[in-house]
Amino acid sequence: MRTFTLEEAQSLLPTLESLLKRAIEGKQSAEVVESGLSDLLRRIYLSGGMRVDVSSVAKQRAEMETHLQRVRESVAEMDSIGVQVKDIEGGLLDFPCRIDDEVVLLCWRMGETAIEHWHKVFRAASPSTSAFAVVPLPAAGPIDAQIARHPLNELF
Repeated sequence: MRTFTLEEAQSLLPTLESLLKRAIEGKQSAEVVESGLSDLLRRIYLSGGMRVDVSSVAKQRAEMETHLQRVRESVAEMDSIGVQVKDIEGGLLDFPCRIDDEVVLLCWRMGETAIEHWHKVFRAASPSTSAFAVVPLPAAGPIDAQIARHPLNELF
């Protein structure tokens, strides 16, 4: 695992902010398309069936996949740098950092001008405290998992 100094992490913020914006925009765009597909599914169900332009639905699904691929690529690039993406929508990133022979995580949220928080690495078997309140991650999984289970994927 790569570790960062505070200065190294700070210097990456402009690049990471750009990657996060790209991921957030891709996720939001995919959600818009997914919402349209969900509305179509709801209309099919409520009307007891209807004719559907399969070509149009296929184009929408391809468009959604393009947006999701942009999200995956952005996250993969941040991961390859060694940064831990904790919450795309909230723009929350962690940077492993070694302090006194212990690895801690420097925390940064998109929109902040500098890294000002850190916490210890939490282990599931042993709870610990942190220097600040940790923002809980959303309960829902990544949008990819939600889309993989989307009912329209079974229709076409």
